[in-house]
Amino acid sequence: MAAKIRKKRQRSLPRHLKRVNFHASGIDIGSRQHSVAVPRGSCKPGDEVKFFDTYTPNLEEMADWLEECGVDTVAMESTGVYWIPVYEILEVRGFEVILVDTSQIKYAPGRKTDYLDCQWIQELHTFGLLRGAFRPDDFICQVRGYVRQRSTLVREGSKPVQHMQKALEQMNVKLNSVLREVTGKTGMSIIEAILDGDRTPEKLASLRHKQCKHDEAEFVKAMQGNWRDEHLFALRQSVDLWRYYKTKITECDVEIAKLLGEQPNISGDKSLASGRAKRPNRRNELNFDGRTMLFQLTGVDLTSIEGIEESSALTIISEIGTDMSPWDNAKRFASWLKVCPGNNKSGGYNKSGKNRRSANRAAQALRIAAQTIGRSKTALGAFYRRKAATRGAAIAIKATAHKLAVLVYSMLKYGTEYVTRSQEDYEQKYRDRQVRFLKRQAKRLGFHLSESAEPS
Repeated sequence: MAAKIRKKRQRSLPRHLKRVNFHASGIDIGSRQHSVAVPRGSCKPGDEVKFFDTYTPNLEEMADWLEECGVDTVAMESTGVYWIPVYEILEVRGFEVILVDTSQIKYAPGRKTDYLDCQWIQELHTFGLLRGAFRPDDFICQVRGYVRQRSTLVREGSKPVQHMQKALEQMNVKLNSVLREVTGKTGMSIIEAILDGDRTPEKLASLRHKQCKHDEAEFVKAMQGNWRDEHLFALRQSVDLWRYYKTKITECDVEIAKLLGEQPNISGDKSLASGRAKRPNRRNELNFDGRTMLFQLTGVDLTSIEGIEESSALTIISEIGTDMSPWDNAKRFASWLKVCPGNNKSGGYNKSGKNRRSANRAAQALRIAAQTIGRSKTALGAFYRRKAATRGAAIAIKATAHKLAVLVYSMLKYGTEYVTRSQEDYEQKYRDRQVRFLKRQAKRLGFHLSESAEPS
């Protein structure tokens, strides 16, 4: 019997779907080559897909070809950082560009090739089945670029500090044993004296700050080392690198302050309240008055929230901007940040509510702030400790970060001010809720619950 030949299923969407974007294009982003698909009938038959190199002249040629084909909207996947030049060039040329998460388009039917991927993206975009990722306006993108570069410098600048500690340990100079921070005032004074040739333990110990926890006698014992030339050379190079990174961080701060200072002051007649007292000698703090500049930019003081410092407030604003219109409500905003439980329900049963991991820097800043809040005697601190006692630290951090996200959204959306609540106020309200719950339960079971006077 002759084998029955089955026709291949066409790799297309159902015909009853309504086309939304008639002049849509899809681009499959690559590191060396981009594949671009346009609608059928917009160019010669067989030329619906073209490949362009990633050089700037080729990207301009791509934009010219899309204009010739009558394309007005383009969808592309967010692959690494390779999409950024394409996005910026097409946006300047007047195209409506949407950036799509790869999770929305990775399940393309059929064989997976660049030729088919760009056609699949174009087809999905034509029927309006792609949801664009959030991208702030151009000003926030500039601020975000500087802030991310600053974060990179801070992260890389911590390596020379580790090398300094290693060189000191190799010389058996126990500076870590008597100081909490090597790069503090006392630590750098001692290191500079060592590099200048002064290695007498008593003289080095005399450089300690009067507020140091350990006494001078213990410093004298810690400063007795083995002064080998190769270890001193490594120490000197590490100090030079650390100072170099500090200089570059300061340059980033200058550019950020300049950019923020060019924006209009929308705070109006509002006055900036006195802030919380800063802890002295904080590492990597901003070299400008970020609190005032952010207040003038947003009209609210995010640093009034417990746990949010100037640097973390700057990180949050640089990632989400000042316009909250992309999110309908605070719940959508928290879901976008992935600081709330995930939804995984099937067959009427709730499965694991574990959320996906997020590399969002704003969410990371909120989690760090939540972890800091856990040690404070505030309402948010009491909430964190109650969650940590019952559900663990990881759940407590996420739950507290969710509360912080709601507060940030409310302040930026409606211009409300944050009012600090005390730990006693939170515990009293929590107790009142528990009492009301117990009374309802007792009434449902046919009992009457009454409060007794507390013993003196």
